Amino acid sequence: MTKKKKTFRSKLEEQVADLLGQLKVEYEYETHQVAYTIMHHYNPDFILPNGIYLEAKGYWDAKDRRKILAVVKDNPDIDLRMVFQAPFNKISKKSKTTYAQWCERHGIKWAAVHAIPIDWLL
Repeated sequence: MTKKKKTFRSKLEEQVADLLGQLKVEYEYETHQVAYTIMHHYNPDFILPNGIYLEAKGYWDAKDRRKILAVVKDNPDIDLRMVFQAPFNKISKKSKTTYAQWCERHGIKWAAVHAIPIDWLL
């Protein structure tokens, strides 16, 4: 029975693995995930007198969606709401989920730019 050769992400990782093997050092390769946080600052597009934050988006990529989720999670006291140019656009070519559905799934209020509820603004 032959041992299956591991696939590494780079030549350097393969060289380190070879060295560890030659030295008979046991190791695990990419078997654990370690969470980390990178501190960023969010600049909301609009802050209304009533304290509501409005974030206006045309195209909304995965990076921006992750940012909004992190802002909402880390700042539960902020009332952040999304305003979309096209809320029924899909979040990606491969997804059936729209911007609006994504917001609803994550408990984030949203509106189309031409249909912002008046009570948001008062």
